[in-house]
Amino acid sequence: MNISFENSDKVNGLLTITVEEADFNASVEKTLKDYRKKANIPGFRPGQAPMGLIKRQFGASVRYDAVNKFVGEQLYKYIQDNNIQMLGEPLPSAKQETPADIEKPAPYTFVFDIAVAPEINMTLDGRNKIDYYTIKADDKLINEQIEMYQSRAGKYEKAEEYNAELNDMLKGDLRELDAEGNTKEGGITVEGAVLMPSYIKVDEQKNLFNNAKPGDIITFNPRKAYPEGEAEISALLKIDREVAKDLESNFSFQITEIQRFVKAELNQELFDQVFGEGTVKSEDEFRAKIAEGLKPQLEANSDYKFMLDVRTYCENKVGELTWPDELLKRIMLLNNKDKGEDFVEKNYAESIKQLEWHLIKEQLVKANEIKIEDADVKAAAVEMARMQFAQYGMTNVPDEYVENYANELLKKREAVDNFVERAIDVKLVAALKSTVTLNNKEVTLDEFNEMMKG
Repeated sequence: MNISFENSDKVNGLLTITVEEADFNASVEKTLKDYRKKANIPGFRPGQAPMGLIKRQFGASVRYDAVNKFVGEQLYKYIQDNNIQMLGEPLPSAKQETPADIEKPAPYTFVFDIAVAPEINMTLDGRNKIDYYTIKADDKLINEQIEMYQSRAGKYEKAEEYNAELNDMLKGDLRELDAEGNTKEGGITVEGAVLMPSYIKVDEQKNLFNNAKPGDIITFNPRKAYPEGEAEISALLKIDREVAKDLESNFSFQITEIQRFVKAELNQELFDQVFGEGTVKSEDEFRAKIAEGLKPQLEANSDYKFMLDVRTYCENKVGELTWPDELLKRIMLLNNKDKGEDFVEKNYAESIKQLEWHLIKEQLVKANEIKIEDADVKAAAVEMARMQFAQYGMTNVPDEYVENYANELLKKREAVDNFVERAIDVKLVAALKSTVTLNNKEVTLDEFNEMMKG
């Protein structure tokens, strides 16, 4: 075997490998002997068929597989041993005018185009100054959290008069009316219908319910109330959307009950419900506990923004890079055969931007000696589980439940890959925060969100 590599430039390589019979012949002979032992050929006892017959029947495919396997192994070994920073996969080179004919005796020569990564030297230390935004849990944010907890713990209570501003809910009986305003015989009837007039789209219809009381009968028109709302009409009247589409009738709505949503009071019962019995005993402690609970989430947001700023800083520091564009487009097209060349041209620039960051990030991970263990992946899964519980206001979930949910998440292959990346990011952010010089800035969540929009 002979293998060589040459660069036409810094990012395009040509790898040539010449294979002799001795390189793969032993593998071919061994495989054919195994075939002979297992072959069940008419006229011969198992394992007794002539080797010549085995070679005629299986020799070409076995030879082809053996050569391909040998070439693949040696190609990747050479790339690894010589520390060639290859992008994507090796591709058969158009410069090889005559493909190797494996049906003929060796030697065989194979030529591959190799996309080589541009040279990047990225290190960060105390001389590099990068912004870090700390999000403070201000009164506005804490008040919003308190209101959320009060709403989730709230309940509906009976009211004596409808109040549109409080989004009251009406219960009653709906009956379709005829042209004279009488109950239509065989018309649509819904008992125990639920209606929230505040969601009616047209003010003229919405205002018909103002100051209504239990026992009142309101005449309104669902089509006028929801001009383009077949979904709302079909849900209210419990009819198919196709029927709702053509419905123009007026309806009477006899109110049987008015229910008003009342938020939970800010008292010990709410404190216990949110954080566990006796954990918090005053409003000040409640606010402090909320701020404490928000800290990890706010810090995660700050770290995410920091990583974006690190990326921008590094990309600016690296500057314009030269890429093996033609070869990378070939690789991209090969990986997206069903999408075609237009897809490649449209998405190539963004894919290069992502590839550049991937190479920079690899160097930062290596420079900071970051290694990921199973425990780090599990911690990332637990973090995700806690965040998902928190989104539903469940901040006091026992560790056992969080662990169980995290274990379920880890059963999905795609999720595991995401958790590995998350674990890398967590460690890299921690390392860089202690390596570079941080330009600390304190902002509110509203200010932070406005920044992220830009």
